[in-house]
Amino acid sequence: MRASITGTRSSFKTGDEPASGATASSSSSAVSNLALLGKPAVAPKPGFEAASSVQQRSTFRRASRGFTLVELLVVIAIIAVLLAILLPAVQMARESGRRTACIGNLRQIGTALASYHTTWSAFPVGCVEWRANAVQRRKQLAWSVFILPQLEQQVLYDRLDLREAFDSPRNAEPGATVLPIYLCPSTSRDSELINGLAACDYGGIYGERLNGPNSPPKGTMLYERAVSHIMIRDGLSNTLIVGEVGVFSDGQWINGRNVFEQAYPINRAPAFDNELRSMHPAGVNVLFCDTSTRGITESIDRRVLGAICTRAGGEAINDF
Repeated sequence: MRASITGTRSSFKTGDEPASGATASSSSSAVSNLALLGKPAVAPKPGFEAASSVQQRSTFRRASRGFTLVELLVVIAIIAVLLAILLPAVQMARESGRRTACIGNLRQIGTALASYHTTWSAFPVGCVEWRANAVQRRKQLAWSVFILPQLEQQVLYDRLDLREAFDSPRNAEPGATVLPIYLCPSTSRDSELINGLAACDYGGIYGERLNGPNSPPKGTMLYERAVSHIMIRDGLSNTLIVGEVGVFSDGQWINGRNVFEQAYPINRAPAFDNELRSMHPAGVNVLFCDTSTRGITESIDRRVLGAICTRAGGEAINDF
């Protein structure tokens, strides 16, 4: 074995010499190790180490050169396209969730109204002691006050002084209590209070003026008068009782002005008026007297819209 190793070393030394002594020693050691393992020794080609070093440096320079301006612009363009595709989808998903939450609010309000009707054999009065003008000091209490116990707000209901007006100092503190069930998640507002009182995005249906005068009032939420099932001859499933009204100056759950007569197409009423409007895309959510809820679009025929706002108009209503 020793003679074989010595011979191999001699053979290597008689070949081409490496570029430096240190490299030659390293190569000799590598060849010797190959011989010990019984593998044939192969001498490295001249200049191999130098060429390898140059190739590694070249590769490093290519790997570390960074983006060119064109490549950067392409990446930015791809990101912009992806954002343009994904952002509307994200916004639509969020709006879908808000719309579902709004319908959930109306469904709970409908259940509370049905429970109230079971107890009192009628729906609540739309407004108690309506003020025909700002000079009068009547109570003007809303229907949304009287269903508080059915909405599991008995404690809040007990804090109200129903002998006083809605804007009485005695009702200021409880009237400022924000109730999420009366707020649509899609409504954008600076504050959940309006003139110090908690807002309400839902109003009772007093009637309609789309197809004719509203005298006497044709709706289900009236001033000083309660409406029962037997009075809704058009059918509970064909008659609205509550709908979205969005933000307006008197839109407070304690204020009896949150009843309205529909005189314009959906989302077309003046900003100061409370009619069917919302911040949902192209429509509003509404509640029928049978507690069913649905969204109706701005494109609904005005005759049909007027018909569902009346309780006993005798209109034939097809699917809409």
